[in-house]
Amino acid sequence: MRLSLATLGVLAMTPAAAPADFPAPDKLPTVAEFPDVLTTRDRTKITTKKEWEEKRRPELKELFQHYMYGHFPAKPDKFTAKVLFEDAKAFDGKGTLREVEITFGPPEWPKMYLLIAVPNGKTPAACFVGPNFHGNHVVTTHEKVRVPDPKLWVPGSGPGVAKGTNKATEAGRGKQADTWPLQQIVEAGYAVATFYSGDLQPDRPNVREGMRATLPILKGNPDPAETATIMWWAWGCHRAVDFLVTDKSIDANRLAVVGHSRLGKTALLAGAFDDRIAVVIPHQSGCGGAGPSRSKNPKAETVKRITTAFPHWFCANFSQFGDDTTRLPFDQHALVAICAPRPVLFTNAEDDQWANPPGQFDVLRAAAPAYKLYGDAAPVAKAIPEQGKLSAERLGYFVRAGKHSMTPDDWKVYIEFGNKWFK
Repeated sequence: MRLSLATLGVLAMTPAAAPADFPAPDKLPTVAEFPDVLTTRDRTKITTKKEWEEKRRPELKELFQHYMYGHFPAKPDKFTAKVLFEDAKAFDGKGTLREVEITFGPPEWPKMYLLIAVPNGKTPAACFVGPNFHGNHVVTTHEKVRVPDPKLWVPGSGPGVAKGTNKATEAGRGKQADTWPLQQIVEAGYAVATFYSGDLQPDRPNVREGMRATLPILKGNPDPAETATIMWWAWGCHRAVDFLVTDKSIDANRLAVVGHSRLGKTALLAGAFDDRIAVVIPHQSGCGGAGPSRSKNPKAETVKRITTAFPHWFCANFSQFGDDTTRLPFDQHALVAICAPRPVLFTNAEDDQWANPPGQFDVLRAAAPAYKLYGDAAPVAKAIPEQGKLSAERLGYFVRAGKHSMTPDDWKVYIEFGNKWFK
């Protein structure tokens, strides 16, 4: 049963330009190639870092909210955290594992459960943070890690989920440990924190649950820029950061956000909208993430396909560009540019053309002008690196053999990139 708004309260949104300031999607001009990231809506050419930060960067954030991801929710006034358990002898004694219950907003709002692994004797440590698909219990065999409440919806494809139930069970414990290889990360000297994305917003449309239930229902004319699911997940990454910057075992200046597939889209958006995140790593994120909307790869997912199959990931305005992406007043290079001057790493697999690896490299190249404003004359490689070789420029790129997955070998690349940029 959905809680009433009177009970929940209504989450305030970050102020943005009024809807009247934005043309309807079909009224926007056609731009065949990537729009120039340094040219504003009023055709002003940005030439300095000051102009970028004061005019173009905020403008791009407003455009992404209105036409793609929905409103960026405000930060809660406060949060509370409760440690559910702590094991200081985890990972063969090499690290400490704990799970933290985070409460924000009214007590009836969803709670978030953050699983944190920290190397012993090497703190404060740089930390990778990001959402997982099926619950914290699937990434470790540790018996004290919480299984999501049976009342909380989880994907039916998840390990240990009985057919037709959408309920997490003990049978899934540790079955996806390779996706977030906690011990491997800890042994490399890094901390890692992850949470179930469904804690914030379950991944299904047409159900007003999770954080979506905190929004007002507009009679007659639904808001076409209402906060969509990917934005909620990104907002959840920010709430994880709220806690991590208070944790003395974590180096608040060395946080990297990581996500795979749709959660890779989430990682890129989270990094763009939170400057506390120092490194951004969207893995195989494809269309709606690191992949261009103006795709030239016939094997890649398209805006029309993704907004038809997963309309809840984006706000309603974005679906109107499915038949003509040239009317988008931005492309994904602009989301990367918002991250400047922070390092961003795109990682992919050769067989995963659905995620558009070559198109993602084009995105990095098109984002480079914003990075050059900060004094990096060569922020991205001149050409796609050979398979299996990391291009570790500030705008990094890596493609391996294989398919759509997140593996321990991918984490070796994240760690290598972190080793360079967290010095």
